[in-house]
Formats: sequence, structure tokens, C-alpha cells
Amino acid sequence: MYTEEPIIALSTPSGAGAIAVIRISGKDAVAIVAKQFKAASGADLAAVKSHTIHLGGLYDGDRMIDEVLVSVFIAPRSYTGENVVEISCHGSPYIQQEILQLFLKKGCRIAKAGEFTLRAFVNGKMDLSQAEAVADLIASENAASHQIALQQMRGGYSSEIKDLREQMIHFASMITLELDFSGEDVEFADRTEFYALLDKLSELLKKLIDSFAMGNVLKKGIPIAIAGRPNVGKSTLLNALLKEDKAIVSEIAGTTRDAIEDEMVIEGIGFRFIDTAGIRETTDVVEHIGIQKTREKMAKARIILYMLDGSKLTDSRLEEAVEELSELAATYPEIPRLTLVNKKDLMDEPMQQKASEKFEDVLFLSAKEGKGLKALEERLLSFVNRGLLTNNDPIVSNTRHFEALNNALEAVGKIKEGMEAEVPSDLVSIDINQALYHLGEITGEISSDDLLGNIFSNFCIGK
Repeated sequence: MYTEEPIIALSTPSGAGAIAVIRISGKDAVAIVAKQFKAASGADLAAVKSHTIHLGGLYDGDRMIDEVLVSVFIAPRSYTGENVVEISCHGSPYIQQEILQLFLKKGCRIAKAGEFTLRAFVNGKMDLSQAEAVADLIASENAASHQIALQQMRGGYSSEIKDLREQMIHFASMITLELDFSGEDVEFADRTEFYALLDKLSELLKKLIDSFAMGNVLKKGIPIAIAGRPNVGKSTLLNALLKEDKAIVSEIAGTTRDAIEDEMVIEGIGFRFIDTAGIRETTDVVEHIGIQKTREKMAKARIILYMLDGSKLTDSRLEEAVEELSELAATYPEIPRLTLVNKKDLMDEPMQQKASEKFEDVLFLSAKEGKGLKALEERLLSFVNRGLLTNNDPIVSNTRHFEALNNALEAVGKIKEGMEAEVPSDLVSIDINQALYHLGEITGEISSDDLLGNIFSNFCIGK
């Protein structure tokens, strides 16, 4: 899968722009570019120092393609660990293609998706979890996902896992050594130290596994279902929050027949709002399907906003609403709920007081007038454990890592059980090797071409 042949790709988005950056990596990268480049200073590009930038003309024979800036990075002090050249040219698509075609003729080939980062991994510039964080960093759309990706790219939890894994390898080798002297009844591995290591590893694994629930939703946006009966103002609220007419607003009940989603960022945290079909008894087949989808969306939400129409609240409607919320609590016991009473501008004081007493967690607002939205945003933020972000605690957002962590924790549990049951050392070593395997999956000490191909195929070309 990996060779030393020079690869080339456009590292900036395709299309016209002020400038474009074309990246070349490989043992002969500098030498190849040097033959086509004439520096304004007269310097020979093949002899320049690393981390230097040179102005000059890029030529195809006697024809100058463009005046460019060439940045040179000499191995191993480069992103990929190989010789790397980055050509900053004018952003004309014609110029970009001319440069790419020039170097394809001179021995380069077009890089595959993620191949520059793959080479960085192969050359030991970063471990596999850091490499995956590069893709997450590029894809980050809010401050939270950016912070998680940046932390992981800088080593995050992988450095701690590496350290504990190395200690595990030491104990595994000591236990293997004991097997060679099995007839002499000797112990080279200190069991007390090993128990302490296993406890420390278990604690870290559990902490990382627990962080995944938050990390995954922060990465993708926290899903929030806006639910309630028809015509209570759910679509109006969605439009008000997004500040655009995303959902159709109508006096006709049952207008929203499918879930409508969009995302907004509140203080760096991404929230995915889902406007759902109004919940009611209906004989309309299409509307019934929409209501079924509403229940599915609520089951997957992290927060449920249950809306009521304040202008139509009566004593009997309040009692019905209490029953509806009790049913929600029984159906989705793990999902936090916030009751929203809309159209507060059309409510009298006594009814507001009654509603405040009836509902445990309630917020009054007017979606149409835009009143109470700031208070709603603050309440939504209160549902998010932002302490993980502010304390820079390690956060797992990668599903592959989450699975490997669970498998490693299970293997560590088996090691403890085996040692407590005083099973033979050769059986304990099997469980140790299994734990080492799963830990190695995260950082890339254990990897296959299929795994690497799958991971890096999701990268953009040029990175």
C-alpha cells in the first residue's frame, strides 16, 4: 500500500481563488521540482535549507507556467517525514492543472485520499489516533469538535495509552520468562505492581469509554427533538432559532409531516434541532407515518423540548399536558426534558402561575416575537457537561476507538479474573496479549492494510 514514489495533489479546494497550494512528497520531491524551477535569487533549489521559501518561475521547458512561491521541507522535518515541497501558485484552475500535469510527466503520481497523512503515520510522525484526528480537525464545524480533534491530534489520550501499553508489554515479557522456568517455581513479574497497573489501566479505559457519549454528540451536534401537539409553534421556534424560514408555518394542523433538521452553534457547541410532526390521533396515513418518525427521533435525541400552546391552555389542558409529559418520562426515561410554553404574550398571569406550578422544568417564550430564546439557549447549554472541554480532559469521539477501548477493558477484566483464580501463567499471558492487541489498535501499533485503507479513504485528497 505504501511506496516511496513521489506523490502530488492540490491541497487547497479546487476552483478559482487568489492562490492554490500544490503539495509534493517523496524522496525525490525536491530534486524533481528543482529541475523545473528558476529561483529569483539564483539559488539551486536542490541545495537549499529546510523550511525555506523561494520566489521564482515554474517552467515547462522554456515556457513559464507561473510565478510561484516554493516551500521546502527536508526529511525528516516535514509533515510526512519525507522530502516535501509545497508550491503556492495563482489560483487559476488552468494554472493548477498545468502544474499538476507537468509533475505527473516528471515522475509523480496523484496522491490517494489521505496518503500524505498515511505517510506521516508510516514514518512515525504521528500515531493512528492522531492521524484520524487530522480528518476530524478538517471536518470540525464548531469550537467543541475543533477542540476535541486538536487535543487528540496533539496526543490526547493516545500518549497515556502508549505508556500503559509499554508497561503491560514489560509484564507480559516477565510472565513469558516465567514459562521458560516453569519447573523451578520462580516469579519474575511482581504481581502487586501488575495489579496496580491493571487498576490504573481500567480506570483510564472506563473514563475514556464514559467520555464517548459526550464526545460523539459534540462531534456530530447534540440532537434536540422539538415535540408537541400540532400548531403549538414548533416550526416557528425552529425558524426563530435558525433565523431563517426552514420549516413551513401554517394555521393548518398537521402541516409538518416529516422531521426537519438543521444545526446551530451556541457558544461553540453544535446543536441539531429536529422539528417533528405534531403528535395527535389521526386517520391520515402520511401524517401517521410522520408521527411514527417523531417518536423515533425523540428516542435518539439527547434533549426533548415539549411545546405547549400557552394561548389555548385551560385547567383541563394542563392536566392532559401533565399526563403527556409523564408518558414521555416513562417512554424515554434517560432523556432530559424541558417544557416550553409558547405564545406567553397571549397568556394571562393566573394561567402562567398555574403552569409554573404544574410543570417541574418549564420555560415561557414567544417564538413568533423572538422572546425567551436567549433563556432557552442558556438552558440548553446547562444540559451539556462542558467541564470536559474546559478542563481539557481526554474525550473520545471516534467509534473505532470506542469499540477498541471496550474490548481492551473486557480483556483487562479477564486478566484480573485469571490472576485472582490463580490460573496458569500461560493462560494469563493470552489475555494480556489480547488487551495489548486492542490497545495497539487505537494507536496503530497493531494495524492491517485493510484497516489503514478504510481509515484514510475517508480523508480528502491533498491531506
